[in-house]
Amino acid sequence: MSLIVYDLTLLVLFVIFSAVFLYLKRKNLSKDGPFYLYMTTWGLKLINYIGGKYKKTLKFLSYISVGWGYVLMMGILFLMVQTVYLYLTSPIARIIKAPPIAPLIPYFPKLFGLQSFFPPFYFVYFIVSILIVATVHELSHGIFARRFGIKIKSTGFAFLKYFPALFGAFVEQDEKQMTKTKKFDQMSILSAGVFANTLTAILFYIILFWFFTYTFAASGVAFDTYSYSPIGIANITSVNGVELTNPSYTNVLNLFNDTGFNKIKVGDRNYITTKEILLMQGEGLEEVFLYDDAPAINVDLGDIITEIGGIKIESIEQLGEEIGKYSPGEQIEITTIRGEGELKFMITLGENPLDPEKPWIGVGFYDEMRKGFVGAVLSVLPSYTKPHVYYEPKNDLSLFVKDLLWWIVIINILVALFNMMPLGFLDGGRFFYLTFLGITGKRKFSKKLFDVMTYFLLFLFVVLMVKWAAGFF
Repeated sequence: MSLIVYDLTLLVLFVIFSAVFLYLKRKNLSKDGPFYLYMTTWGLKLINYIGGKYKKTLKFLSYISVGWGYVLMMGILFLMVQTVYLYLTSPIARIIKAPPIAPLIPYFPKLFGLQSFFPPFYFVYFIVSILIVATVHELSHGIFARRFGIKIKSTGFAFLKYFPALFGAFVEQDEKQMTKTKKFDQMSILSAGVFANTLTAILFYIILFWFFTYTFAASGVAFDTYSYSPIGIANITSVNGVELTNPSYTNVLNLFNDTGFNKIKVGDRNYITTKEILLMQGEGLEEVFLYDDAPAINVDLGDIITEIGGIKIESIEQLGEEIGKYSPGEQIEITTIRGEGELKFMITLGENPLDPEKPWIGVGFYDEMRKGFVGAVLSVLPSYTKPHVYYEPKNDLSLFVKDLLWWIVIINILVALFNMMPLGFLDGGRFFYLTFLGITGKRKFSKKLFDVMTYFLLFLFVVLMVKWAAGFF
């Protein structure tokens, strides 16, 4: 039985369990819109204990929490603007048909064609991750609220009425006391949730680092694409053997075959691409990206290189060293993995475009994830993997646990970033408003500025989705 079957079975059992649990506890439930609220006493006891006993420690942490709140807010604003810019200008974004905004629900990578970007997101991952993220986030709000003398009315879990598998934690505080509290204290309470999520992400990243070290082994190099180059349309001299004297995007496209690779010549260099890829890059461009006419793409090499000439490959450096032992024109055997199968190829090495005396197979590697705000955050942490290295788990359980730990880390980071976005219904909205209220002392001005920021962010979301939808026409 596959993991998906086990996971769906768990989903059914969990829904049944949740429904039975809510039925048995129906006297302790209250309704709030589309949710059933189940109150817990242990949450109140924990909040009152920590919030009342460790006041000095929490006061010190409040300065760090507020400071980190500003870092996350600036980070998510920068990330949003950068994402929109890259999505509108990057030729790679034109090729990717997955939506720029996808709901975080079980199996979303499979549902939205994002399997190459994310590991599987099973139902059990969703349940465990949300339970940890929501509980840590809400309890931290409550603990800091209690520290600053705000009464906590109730704590518990909220279940969606018609599908109790969807749930979250909540902490209900006295809103009147909250609004009368000092601005800094309010901001401490608002940022406490994302601060706790960040600490949780770091903790589970350390666990992931340790677990991965002992349960996985380097077993190959995963390449992202075949080698490609930016080419000016005006420099193209022929397409599929037909000479061009006055090349234009339309002239080039008209000479393309509807299926398969098309051969493009630029001077003495050869390139290949498909009509679909050229159309995805956009019509009327003066420069397009074309695959280099290299050995790897001509044999459709595979996704992961595991051996060169019988020598096992464990890093990009070793891949380069092993290929470097040969000369252009020599034949070598390359073993690769695609999906769950192993493939072997005999290929003739080409000449490296930058140095014709060196051999070349023509595979490429993306490093986009190391750029921008996310890259800056990731570069601070020690990576549990080497770039582009493929790792084999020692057993299926190792892979399952590794992906679960990874999702717990990522979802905590995403929740921390998203919640500090200055939108009205998020922690970051009131945090943003209180910041400018403290600076200016003017409520109307601060509210107006907050409204402008909200509409600006909503506009960016709309731009992303419109651009994605336009790609289908």
